[in-house]
Amino acid sequence: MRVAVAGASGFIGTHLDAALRARGDEVVEVSLRDPRQAAQSVAGCDVVVNLAGESLAQRWTTDVKRRVMESRSTLPASFLDELAAVEPKPKAYISASAVGYYGTSEAATFTETSPPGNHFLAEVCVAWERTAQRSKAYGMRVAMVRAGLVLGTDGGALSKLLPIFKAGTGGRVGSGKQWYSWIHIDDAVGVYLLAIDRVEGPMNATAPNPVRNEEFTRALAGALHRPSALPVPSFIVKLALGEGAMMVLEGQRVLPERTMNEGYTFKYPALDAALDNLLA
Repeated sequence: MRVAVAGASGFIGTHLDAALRARGDEVVEVSLRDPRQAAQSVAGCDVVVNLAGESLAQRWTTDVKRRVMESRSTLPASFLDELAAVEPKPKAYISASAVGYYGTSEAATFTETSPPGNHFLAEVCVAWERTAQRSKAYGMRVAMVRAGLVLGTDGGALSKLLPIFKAGTGGRVGSGKQWYSWIHIDDAVGVYLLAIDRVEGPMNATAPNPVRNEEFTRALAGALHRPSALPVPSFIVKLALGEGAMMVLEGQRVLPERTMNEGYTFKYPALDAALDNLLA
């Protein structure tokens, strides 16, 4: 199979690129910063995977929010417009998305059939997925992978937490009651491979056992044999991230119902085993 990947140099992208090549697929790396060139580059590819997007791990200023939305909606839309003149077109379009789609709650449980939330990140995810659906006009199969907190030591949130917890200065964030719907990087890649191969529609890339922040931080500290007695007050997170603090201070309990119904078997369904593997 010939797979075009936008965002191949990112955290998930590098792991997906390696997994695709390991199973014998050809990978074509593209950049949506030049939509016309990207469209020409995917001619003859079987599948396009779009992982590209402005980082969310920064203070959400007005300009940052504009870049976040443009990178996930405007640029992919321009790419799909340019794809109109390309032949042969790919047969499938796989778009990244996020569990931010569902909004936040300490009480509710969300699956792929749950409606979207109403905050900025949910609006971004809705626009992201709506843009992806435009590829159906070309007869392409479309799948959206709604990822949770992807755990790996070479990128993502865990890599930023490790120095803090190794120093014994980690602890719960805010109330600690917020849900973290996490997933091991190997399982995130596995869900993407399933989407690439045959699935249509939304799939949650989250382990079947989400945990609250206080449980997550205890497990991480335990895996590192360090204490977790220094909580991070909410106002510190808000000072650092502004409106983006909601990603850390609020959460959602998301289950991969459809992902599992499609036949995906998680390598790391439990947090302790996932951390033990990553930190071994």
